[in-house]
Amino acid sequence: QVHLVESGGGLVQAGGSLRLSCAASGRTFTTSAMGWFRQAPGEERQFVAAITWNSRSTYYATTVKGRFTISRDNAKNTVYLQMNSLKPEDTAVYYCAAQSGTYYYTDISGVREYDYWGQGTQVTVSS
Repeated sequence: QVHLVESGGGLVQAGGSLRLSCAASGRTFTTSAMGWFRQAPGEERQFVAAITWNSRSTYYATTVKGRFTISRDNAKNTVYLQMNSLKPEDTAVYYCAAQSGTYYYTDISGVREYDYWGQGTQVTVSS
């Protein structure tokens, strides 16, 4: 059974920081692209950030570029999302996801390209 478990969400004031973690178990994703998505109430799930299997390339939504940083530790089968300068509009449930391909990825920002998902962690930014 494959599990992706997010942690690190919470309530923070605008301008603050949070670091999300996503630990994988049941399968190694060290050769797969991984990403973070978010979903606010009444909205579709949106791409936030993604990272290739070897960390050589990272990708960000324009709304978070320069404020968020995605990274991974393949030795721990874990991916992180450092979120700085948080804004109220960043409030959402944040999901970790992984593609099943090895040593390649497809449409790294596409929700449908990810085969494994975590249960989500709530991030709330107060003004």
